[in-house]
Amino acid sequence: VIVDKAFKDHGSPNAYIRGEEAGGAFALGVRYGRGELVTKSGEIRQVFWQGPSIGFDFGADGGRVFILVYNLPDSEAIYQRFAGVAGSAYFVGGVGMNYQRSEDIVIAPIRVGIGMRLGAAVGYTHFTRDASVNPF
Repeated sequence: VIVDKAFKDHGSPNAYIRGEEAGGAFALGVRYGRGELVTKSGEIRQVFWQGPSIGFDFGADGGRVFILVYNLPDSEAIYQRFAGVAGSAYFVGGVGMNYQRSEDIVIAPIRVGIGMRLGAAVGYTHFTRDASVNPF
């Protein structure tokens, strides 16, 4: 059902990221992840992401993530910040999706995980070539 909504809203992605992530928040939040970007042409690149958030958001979660990527001109273009609004409601486990955008590129992270988290927040996801503990 969640994937159907993404396809209905944006069509077929031209890349995706499969990976894992963890995050937590107490009004201010952070999220860290790692995975592989796979393009339609078959190119595979390792990517890391991190990002801050602020809002009515409390708890912690972690799990698998599958990110649909739309309008990616080339694999280098993933390495930037994508802004968005996200909401979570995890009690033991849950599934969620939101959209984030940077110019014409849209990402749709689909998260399946465990934890206890409730809220809504505004923030961004910063994709990088190397892992970083700095969420900014």
